[in-house]
Amino acid sequence: MRTMAYLVPVLLLAACSQPAPPPEPAADAPPPMTGATPAEAAASTTPDAVAAPQAAAEHAKDAAATPADAANPAAPAAGDARARIETLLGDAAQYEKVFTAFKTAVVGGDRAAVVEEVRFPLNISGGRKITGPGEFQRNYEKIITPAVVKAVSAQDFGTVFVNQQGVMIGDGQVWLTGQCLDKACTRTEVKVGTIQ
Repeated sequence: MRTMAYLVPVLLLAACSQPAPPPEPAADAPPPMTGATPAEAAASTTPDAVAAPQAAAEHAKDAAATPADAANPAAPAAGDARARIETLLGDAAQYEKVFTAFKTAVVGGDRAAVVEEVRFPLNISGGRKITGPGEFQRNYEKIITPAVVKAVSAQDFGTVFVNQQGVMIGDGQVWLTGQCLDKACTRTEVKVGTIQ
């Protein structure tokens, strides 16, 4: 009888306990591929106003969780961004070239050079779009705000956040995206697709 008095609570606890939920995927884990054709794949890599803040939040959480100390083996190496771009998006050199040109133009206040690195229609904050270079130039101060300049000037290419949507500068202020130039997507063009 005494054994039953000990055994009943143990069995009840065992029956009530739940298995641990499966672990969440890592914040920087790419979402599953959805596009079967190059056009669908290209469409799925364009950041939108809803997904960009979410990616920025994930990037901030990752940055806070992982100190960028060179002595820390868990800290990402500078080449990690390039390797991640190669894996998810393609030619890292093309992204780096656009990143460098855009950063130089923004920091230097060269409006014409900034426009050269932008794809139109350009997604901007509030879900709006800028349709062409003229409209961009007329609204330059509203688009290239001091916060955007600060984020771009502080960003190093080796530490950019990368996912299937593209390359994020800062906390989502700017996104570089690739676009297929042919049906087989063997040639791509990288440009700034979002500034917010």
